[in-house]
Amino acid sequence: MLSFKVTRLILSFIGIWIFLSVQAQDRPALEGRVVSAADGSGISGATVSLLPGGRSTSTDETGNFRFTSPGNSARVSVTAMGFQSVELPISGNMMTITLAVGETALEDVVVIGYGSVRRKDVTTAISSVSLEDVEERPIVSAAQAIQGRAAGVSVVQTSGTPGGQTSIRIRGATSFNGSNDPLYVVDNVPVDNINFLAPTDIVDMQVLKDASSAAIYGSRAANGVILITTKQGRAGQAKIALNALGTINQVTSRIDVLNAAQYRDLQQEIGVVNVPSGLTDQTDWFNETYKNGLTQNYQLSISDGTEKLRYHLSGGYLGEKGVLNTAFFKRYNFRANIENNVRDWLKINANVSYSDNTDNGIISGTGANRGGVILSVINTPTYAPIWNPDFPNQYYNNFYGVGNITHPLENMERTRNNKTRENRLVGSGSATILFTPDLTFKSLFAIDRRNGLTTTFLDPITTDWGRSQFGNASDSRNMNTVLTFDNVLNYNKRLDKHQIEAMAGSSWTSSQYQNSWINGSHFINDYIQTLNAANKIIWNNTGTGASQWGIMSYFARATYNYDGKYIVTGNIRADGSSKLHPDYRWGVFPSMSAAWRLSAEDFLADVSWLNDLKIRGGWGQTGNQSGVGDYAYLQLYNIQRQPWFETGRENALPLINQANLRTRDLTWETTTQTNLGIDFTGFDNRLTVNFDLYHKYTRDMLMYVTLPAGASVANSLVRNEGEMLNRGMEFNVSSRNLVQNFMWTTDFNISFNRNRLEKLELQQIYNTANTSEVVNEPVVRNTPGRPLGSFFGYIADGVDPETGDMIYRDLNGDGRISPSDRTFIGDPNPKFTFGLTNNFSYKGFNLSVFLQGSYGNDIFNASRMEMEGMYDGKNQSTRVLDRWQVTGQITDVPRANYTMRNSTYFIENGSFLRLKNLSFSYNIQADKLTRMGITRLQPFISATNLLTWTNYSGMDPEVNQWGNSGAVQGIDWGTYPQTKSYVLGVNIDF
Repeated sequence: MLSFKVTRLILSFIGIWIFLSVQAQDRPALEGRVVSAADGSGISGATVSLLPGGRSTSTDETGNFRFTSPGNSARVSVTAMGFQSVELPISGNMMTITLAVGETALEDVVVIGYGSVRRKDVTTAISSVSLEDVEERPIVSAAQAIQGRAAGVSVVQTSGTPGGQTSIRIRGATSFNGSNDPLYVVDNVPVDNINFLAPTDIVDMQVLKDASSAAIYGSRAANGVILITTKQGRAGQAKIALNALGTINQVTSRIDVLNAAQYRDLQQEIGVVNVPSGLTDQTDWFNETYKNGLTQNYQLSISDGTEKLRYHLSGGYLGEKGVLNTAFFKRYNFRANIENNVRDWLKINANVSYSDNTDNGIISGTGANRGGVILSVINTPTYAPIWNPDFPNQYYNNFYGVGNITHPLENMERTRNNKTRENRLVGSGSATILFTPDLTFKSLFAIDRRNGLTTTFLDPITTDWGRSQFGNASDSRNMNTVLTFDNVLNYNKRLDKHQIEAMAGSSWTSSQYQNSWINGSHFINDYIQTLNAANKIIWNNTGTGASQWGIMSYFARATYNYDGKYIVTGNIRADGSSKLHPDYRWGVFPSMSAAWRLSAEDFLADVSWLNDLKIRGGWGQTGNQSGVGDYAYLQLYNIQRQPWFETGRENALPLINQANLRTRDLTWETTTQTNLGIDFTGFDNRLTVNFDLYHKYTRDMLMYVTLPAGASVANSLVRNEGEMLNRGMEFNVSSRNLVQNFMWTTDFNISFNRNRLEKLELQQIYNTANTSEVVNEPVVRNTPGRPLGSFFGYIADGVDPETGDMIYRDLNGDGRISPSDRTFIGDPNPKFTFGLTNNFSYKGFNLSVFLQGSYGNDIFNASRMEMEGMYDGKNQSTRVLDRWQVTGQITDVPRANYTMRNSTYFIENGSFLRLKNLSFSYNIQADKLTRMGITRLQPFISATNLLTWTNYSGMDPEVNQWGNSGAVQGIDWGTYPQTKSYVLGVNIDF
């Protein structure tokens, strides 16, 4: 019986296909001409698209276009550069379509979750990111293209390490232990990062900021969503494009250090090291360590298409050598996008992306005593040579009894042979079926496969650490495969002034992960760097592992639009995650939004300077289950191997120990967000202003709780522990200031966000972020009532002129300084961030000036504890020349060997204004180039991080050694500095 029903369903489905195909074949060809309303001349290169169905073509030199058959399409959409876009019903077989002169963003199509909408009909908070100058900037990651370009989106390049590491926050941090990264959706495929994607492959980026826009992605959208569309082929426009650039990178600032004589004087005061007299300066460690970095980037693309088949192929190479020359990043990338209208009722797409990344970093985020490269540049005495004169193949390490430092070149050597490689394949195939002009069905299957390989090798001769280990090496491999299967049904019906859009679908995601690792030591030399040359394989640090997780989702959306005036949208999504307890794993995430376009009302019809005025509001919920393990709710165990090689234990078995406490009620971390916004466009579409207010509250935060020792067999517990609040406002202003021969446009955005940890249930205080080992205290305390990542320590009231000691405030008044005198001393969260871009063009000349800044954030400069601490034999910065030395001396630098604590002495203002990018280009236009088939020849020069205005004393104010952490921000502790870049390149189209 079941077989009969399935057969009948299949036959019915085939019948519908045949019917649609016959219906499509019955319609004659559609021809037409696109002309300008100004003078009636034909517009060449205009894109004409059939809706629904998606087939498109381009007009010829006289503005003509032709489709062999419009199939079941009911409307036609036309876009052209410099003209207002239109969408019209198909009327007859011959159409003349007139476009009004003047660009307007209101008719632009904005990509949203599982669909698209005209910008003027948007009811939610969405920011579009301009990519006009991406080809002229030396950005490595597509995430860097967002920096300073979207209100409410904070993009911090936490260090200058090659590879473009960035931390992205959309309207503040929402999670403590979980991920705060947004969800990236590339050509409808969800991915966790976009390091594999070349920025020049992107044509469109939309940031879904509020819950009513992002809730359609449910459990993965608590931190916002970034939708990315890559370049596609276009009908009738065969194009080959080459982008090539070279970049010289330099350190933006340096910190001066004591010379040999000054160092000896300081050591006599400290009394730890007996430095002989007569030592001279031999090495400038800054010049020996920092060199000019070099970036090369070459990207080539080929695209073409017909009415039925379109393709875009691209490939490229990126090579970045750091200013610390052992650090590098390399990427090879390839992408293919193919779109084919197989029938009038069937369209298929295939997107394939492959990248191969290799990188190597340095030891950072620690002191010179543990191999930290950045701080050892400061801490290494200048009297020391690079090589040991007694052992020419070993680095110098005779520091007269100072046994806790090695110089920066030796520290760089410790990681020179380390490599992290990842090749990644992201592929998807989709089929879109047009049942009727109003009803479509899309099915998409995608794979995201990542293969990682990390190898290390430290030779047994060159470095002191390598000799103590007799050399060591490791090999770690992993493979992660994520499969996605989406099915979406869309319905779009227009009846006079009423338009109804409905969407329903399902999404299935499955992840499979496996890894292996092996470690060895005791090498003879550095000739063979693989583990087969190691004499000792580490018996308790070798193994394999595997895990898996999955999500099943169902979602729907409905939109009602009355006459372009009143628009209401509702979303709902249900997600079930394998990471959460079966009784609580399903979460339902609803949202709703509405907009009122006042500019469409009769009472504003006579306001000539008003193009668009819209009030919108939305409410919704999103979820989060990232940041916890694949089996978070289960009872887990640790396996402890036993030394089988000991006498009498040849057959010993491993010990199994309880690793955690089981959480039987583990459920979703849920964020509820309310948004109110106003959109204004006026003065002949030359001024656009967007304003948003939001309130964002997170409950049931997924956190790792540490229980008191002895409270249970295990002291680790994952549970829904806390609540957090983010609230703020955003402004975005875009203006076309001059629009004649000399053109000038301005884009400005500014964002204000206030973050506060509202509630914790079981554990009320989370202390973290230990820096200097001399102090050995955490400098960050997270507790209810405070912003996330708040600095905690002592208040320093200056230097005592009589003793030279730092005066720490006795807050409890007990007459002594103790841990109870600590308080909150700083906030790493900025009061606001902003970006300003001005673009100028005149007769082929183009100038772009991009400013970016942050105001009101504190930085804990832990590097100064190592550069100004004066507690041992490490060299110091020249600031200690102002140290207290005699009774009665007035200074702000304490005496040598003073009692150092985490205090306001190391808190600095991290506000900055930066000339992030300055680009100048010229479009060379000549008849000879046209005859050669070259349609674009654009050489350009560019500079990044050219100027920075800040009071911060460190090497760079845009910093966080803890990287992408939500709980720890704004700490500078020997962090790889950002660089100033000078770029020379060319764009060629032919």
